[in-house]
Amino acid sequence: MTGPDLQRWRLVLGEPGGVVGDGQPPTDENAARDAALEWLYGRDEQLVLRGVRQAGSRSGGDGPSTLATVDWLDAVTRLFPRETVDRLQRDAVERYGLHEVVTDPTNLERLEPNPALLRSVLRTRHLMDPQTLRLARRIVEAVVRQLMDQLATEVRTVFAGTRSRRASRFRVARDFDARRTIRNNLGRYRPEDRRLLIETPYFFSRTRRHLDHWQVVLLVDQSGSMADSVIHSAVTAACLWGLPGLRTHLVVFDTDIVDLTADVDDPVELLMKVQLSGGTDIARAVAYAGQLIEQPRRAIVALITDFYEGSTQDALVRSVRDLVEQGTKVLGLAALDSHARPAYDRAVAQRLADVGVRVGALTPGELAAFVAEQVGQ
Repeated sequence: MTGPDLQRWRLVLGEPGGVVGDGQPPTDENAARDAALEWLYGRDEQLVLRGVRQAGSRSGGDGPSTLATVDWLDAVTRLFPRETVDRLQRDAVERYGLHEVVTDPTNLERLEPNPALLRSVLRTRHLMDPQTLRLARRIVEAVVRQLMDQLATEVRTVFAGTRSRRASRFRVARDFDARRTIRNNLGRYRPEDRRLLIETPYFFSRTRRHLDHWQVVLLVDQSGSMADSVIHSAVTAACLWGLPGLRTHLVVFDTDIVDLTADVDDPVELLMKVQLSGGTDIARAVAYAGQLIEQPRRAIVALITDFYEGSTQDALVRSVRDLVEQGTKVLGLAALDSHARPAYDRAVAQRLADVGVRVGALTPGELAAFVAEQVGQ
């Protein structure tokens, strides 16, 4: 094993890895890396449980007792590649609760925006003074812009229409039919220079989706565990906003209800108004959604929640059954983010499924595809 490999193992193992090596001390740069990693991961309680460190002991040179958060942020930015810095910042906030990473103005000026920091901003926004909030808004704007760029493409695709087998006279690059073009032009293949001469290109036609006065109500649980879903719901609502014939509402709830529809076209402003909390009254929120619906058979209610009901489950089931029986399409989504990894109360979800709710976990793009499929019928 070479010297650099041994140095990497020393960084992986931390202080116990001091026995690994070829007798040579670490370079100054690797010693600084080790100190930065120790500052963060040295506080892990598992080290005590596994007997790696005694309870109450902290060591590691320039470790936790002498390195301030702002110094640590400077150090990791200088010492590690971008993807590692993102992971370290995420662990600092989400794994170890170091909220000063995003509530200190000096720190915010140094941070590279990423989804983990956005989640932390939403959770700690109430701790920020006006100056800090202005800096935090930079993180919100940057991450929302990235998510909008990604999702807007998916939404445009699903609402543009589906490809059909028929050929089209309109030559649009995204509808290029490569298989048919190659098959019908094979007679013009030139083996000497391995080229296929295209005389006639072919294109798919599209079946247009007809959008006619549909309502979509995104009903989003803003309890503390739902941060990812709140973020992606805001972005999804913004992408659906303004589509012809489609009226989008966004309502967030805990034990109270906040209708944010007026801010749907500005997801940054919308997210800055969200207040993640702990309580949940899903039944009350569903009843509110029912009041918004004008034509039940041309309405979709997407209930985005972990289904942990703080009120009575029977009231929730009755509210949802009323929507289904009047002809409204009701989705129960246990997750709405790029990974769609659900964590939810399965018993409550099953009760809702039994009265006609379609329960599942969708990414924002999959939700947009579902909406497009329904309104195109």
